Amino acid sequence: MNGSGVPAGLRKGPWPGVRPSPWAMGWLEFSTLALCVLGLADSAYQTYTHYSGTGLLGCSVDGDPCQVVQHSPEAYVFGVPVAVFGVVFYVFMVAICSPWAWRATAAAVGRMRLAAAVAGMGFVVYLIYAELVEIGQVCPYCTSVHIITFLVFALILFQAALRPKES
Repeated sequence: MNGSGVPAGLRKGPWPGVRPSPWAMGWLEFSTLALCVLGLADSAYQTYTHYSGTGLLGCSVDGDPCQVVQHSPEAYVFGVPVAVFGVVFYVFMVAICSPWAWRATAAAVGRMRLAAAVAGMGFVVYLIYAELVEIGQVCPYCTSVHIITFLVFALILFQAALRPKES
């Protein structure tokens, strides 16, 4: 029991005595998770089409911006397609933006989330530069991942700015 007569672990409010659901999330937490799932799906689809040899839906013609961008030398880092890095990044981001990670009390979790978002945004800036300057073509599927990454970055940065300072 806590001082209010409610057993520890239970909450007061509209439904007193009900344990908070691990899926009960605020708008920011839910938005980051949803965006990370979308980013994972997009990156996984691009990775699948790369390795299967099928073209991206609506972008299968030679000379199409998607084909040009995804088969350019800039689409590989250390011989690995950048879409694979996107999958790895978003698998981590889905985990670090899960309801359980948002509820973590360890400050390191929030720092890792912010650091990953900054690193992801840095990589996106490089990829946008490569598309616009070096390749001269813009892939719509890549652009969607870039927008998703920017939104995740902005939301996590916003959350970090609002977080109370630790003493």
